Amino acid sequence: MTTIGIIGAGEVGSQIARAAVAAGYSVVVANSRGPETLADLVAELGPSARAAYAGDAAAAGDFAVVAVPLKVVNDMPAEELAGKVVLDTNNYMVWRDGHIPVIDSGEKTVHELRQEQLPTSKVAKAFTHIQAPRFLTSARPAGALDRLALSVSSNFPEAVALVTRLYDQFGFDTVDNSPLSESWRTGPGQPAWIRHAHQNREELALNLSRARRRAPV
Repeated sequence: MTTIGIIGAGEVGSQIARAAVAAGYSVVVANSRGPETLADLVAELGPSARAAYAGDAAAAGDFAVVAVPLKVVNDMPAEELAGKVVLDTNNYMVWRDGHIPVIDSGEKTVHELRQEQLPTSKVAKAFTHIQAPRFLTSARPAGALDRLALSVSSNFPEAVALVTRLYDQFGFDTVDNSPLSESWRTGPGQPAWIRHAHQNREELALNLSRARRRAPV
């Protein structure tokens, strides 16, 4: 059974864990407070889940999900994530994160900075423009007329392929919006963000093309 290490057990990380277990994965979940605080979530998820510290979750995963905001001072377990695909679910939000000048200027995206913090991992931007509860409620079988599409961005084709498979297993189509330097196109306030609950593959591709650089929010 493939194991996903999930760093961050807030709304996004918890919902990804639920969707992953439903799709047949095992999960190792970590938060900033310690494994004992995740007892209720692990009990809900069942025998395919356990809690751990972040480094242990990263080491246990065949690939990993990082569901926490980026910090300028790197706090990721880079050694344990070395060589692995890492799905970054973060969005840059100034009201929460403060200003990061290289993002504000458009020089780099938040996901490029995550890649720099994890130089031996293969970072993919994923699950960034869908509300967490919809990971389960909006899932549809392949070919369904109302199946939603999500974007992925990465500098690594193998990471894009992994996210595409995972999206499909979770009930979503995929639009490749690579590389990471293009990941701003689904950021807060962009057309793909605004229409997250109503776009199929063709509509998402169109909304990505409509994106325009704007001041961060």
